[in-house]
Amino acid sequence: MPGGAFSYALLLALAIALLVAAFTDLKRREIDNALNLAIALAAPLWWWSMGFGWSAVAWQVGLCVITFAVACVLFALRQMGGGDVKLLTALALWFAPAHFGQVIVLMAMIGGGASIAMAAFNMERVRGETVRDAIGWIVAIGWVLLAGSIVHALAMHRPLISPQRLEAIHHAIPQTWMLAVGALVLVALFLFGFRHIMRRQKSRLPIPYGVAISAAALWVIAEHTLFTQVSG
Repeated sequence: MPGGAFSYALLLALAIALLVAAFTDLKRREIDNALNLAIALAAPLWWWSMGFGWSAVAWQVGLCVITFAVACVLFALRQMGGGDVKLLTALALWFAPAHFGQVIVLMAMIGGGASIAMAAFNMERVRGETVRDAIGWIVAIGWVLLAGSIVHALAMHRPLISPQRLEAIHHAIPQTWMLAVGALVLVALFLFGFRHIMRRQKSRLPIPYGVAISAAALWVIAEHTLFTQVSG
């Protein structure tokens, strides 16, 4: 856990900033540059309050640079907005590399689940494609449930499938080839449903990834998984 009242005050300020970012992204699909800049400029205060040495600071800056480079690629592919890129880059200055990885995974699961759910609602109905629409909805619901299960497992630090359940599945389906066939059928069903959803989009949806980023970061902050050790 961070040490000192000043460190706690900084974390509280960061949490408030993340809530504001989520609200503005949800309301008008953008995150203010001033807010992202404030988060980035406050990071050195966090380093100072935690007594970071030069090596720890170098790790944070390096993580920030890598995050910015990868996020820029996603921006070029139109998978992230400019505000999302800046927010994620600023947050890379606050989180230890391992815990920032947790933020990324949680963000991907939350954002991915929200994206496919919104895309399903945005499907254009075409006469004679009721069955395809049903498959699309099954895939969307299944994906959202899977994403939610992964988020819950990560947040609770539990395996996605318990050993007892794995053993029960093994007893129910003893043949490996049957599991392989089942997995291939599920993959084929998902690809078909996902393609149908994307093919029937009425318009391009602006996905509020800022909400997913903020939610993931807030969860990690709540678990006190920021840097807890001073580096010399």
